[in-house]
Parts: sequence; structure tokens; C-alpha cells
Amino acid sequence: MHENLIILAGGASSRMKKETTTGLSSELTVQANTRTKSLISIDAAGRPVMDYLLYNAKKSGYTKIFIVIGENGGLMKEFYGAEDKGNDFHGLRINYAVQYIPKNRVKPFGTADALCQAIIQYPQLRNDSYTVCNSDNLYSIEALQALREINHPNAFMSYDRDALQFPIERIAQFALVSLDNEGFLEKIIEKPSVIDSQRYKDKEDKLRVSMNVFKFNGAMFQDYIDNCPVSAKRNEKELPTALLNMVKENKQSVIGIPISEHVPDLTSKEDIAILKKYIEKEYVDMNWD
Repeated sequence: MHENLIILAGGASSRMKKETTTGLSSELTVQANTRTKSLISIDAAGRPVMDYLLYNAKKSGYTKIFIVIGENGGLMKEFYGAEDKGNDFHGLRINYAVQYIPKNRVKPFGTADALCQAIIQYPQLRNDSYTVCNSDNLYSIEALQALREINHPNAFMSYDRDALQFPIERIAQFALVSLDNEGFLEKIIEKPSVIDSQRYKDKEDKLRVSMNVFKFNGAMFQDYIDNCPVSAKRNEKELPTALLNMVKENKQSVIGIPISEHVPDLTSKEDIAILKKYIEKEYVDMNWD
């Protein structure tokens, strides 16, 4: 088991800032346009989705949290502690890593770059195991715990696509994962057609997707993070690219953990009201102890 959870919260949140006709309050509209997604108020007390992700992390057994923030990420420190390292939040040790933007860019350089910069700032992660996830997805206790406890050095949650409660047109845009008969990752298929999708069902006859929550052995994965190429499409260094490069050179190095459940998220303004309702229903009696 390991205790390290790296949460990627330094992205530009471009899709959240797009205009919408959704009837958000003026306050929430301002938050959606100015805050990182994980800090948008999502409950009656004004607490953000990051609180609920951290709650699930604690219940899963993680104790050391590394939040990757942007260069202007000071608001995160108002919520979770003012110090760069060692803040206490309900018994979690909160540390911050800053994802600096290269001088020739206006936006962060992608998720692989975010992880790389976190490891540079916390070199102990180079040889430790850790879980890494997005900050705007509310991963369940079950999913986070499965990654923390699995014996295999590298793993990801392999979600049943049909259990995700997103609109069909949105789900159709998700990349599929291709697994071998033992459940190890072979490749990721971007935007497959309906006909082609049927070729990638797993042994349980399920279409599987990754929701970007992974466990890595730091020593094994480090070279692939350090040398992650820039995506020609997005002009960013993307974590799945580094992952696939490791898989190409090391067969059966990443196991998929099958799971069938929804993953609430905050991608656009339309998601705010949906997530609010989910939290009101699922988190009635939060107990941090």
C-alpha cells in the first residue's frame, strides 16, 4: 500500500469558462469564470468539490496529499492551508506543487508536465508509489482504495462505459481502453466509431474507459514522464501518452481494475447543478474522523 495522492489542479479550465444559457447565479458564474474548477462552490456551505475528493481520499487511507496548482493558485491555500508543505486538513497532510508555465506559452503544458513538476518539487516521489488523479472528478472511496491497495506496481481504474451517467453524445467522445485477456492495458483508442467499438469489449463483454485516475511505481514511470513527447493535436504533454509509451516497452506493466459506477465531474457550467444535486444526495452525513 502507499499513502501518496497527487491531485492535478493547475489546468486552465477552458471549457468551464465558455458561455452558457444555464441559469447559474451571478456569484457562481463569476466563480466558474475565475476559479480553478475544483474550487467552485458546490454545497450549501460554499465548500468546493475538492473537499469531497479529499474526504474520499482520507476514507481510502491516503495521508499525504500533493495538490498541483497553477502559478496563481493562491486561492487553494485559503481553503487547505497557507504553507507550501505540511498543512493539516482533517488529518490529511496537504502539500502544494506549482505547475509553472514555460515562457513561450500562455497555458499550462499538460498533465504529464504537471506530474513531472510535482516530482521535481518532491523528489521522494521519484522512488515512491503514488496515485494521481484529476481535481475535477469526484472519484469514489472504492476506486481510490482499490488503487492504493493493489499489489501490481502500475494500475488504472477501468470503468464500464455504460455505467457512466453522461449524455450519450459526451460518452461517445471518450477514448476506449483495449485490454488483453488478463486485464492488462494494451492501447487507448481515441473516438472509435460505433462499429469499431465492438472490437474492444473486454472478457466481461464491457466497453472500458479510463477516467484518468492511475497508480504508478515512481521509479518505473519516471523516465516516461521525463521524456513525454508533446501531443501534436493539443500541443501539451499528456499523461496517457507517457503511460502508453511505458506499456509499449513493458508489456503487461499496467493492470486495469474493473469498476462499474458513475464518476461525477465538473467540465462545464452545465455540470455544476448536476454535481450539487449528487452531493446533496450522497454526502448527507460526512464524518471526517
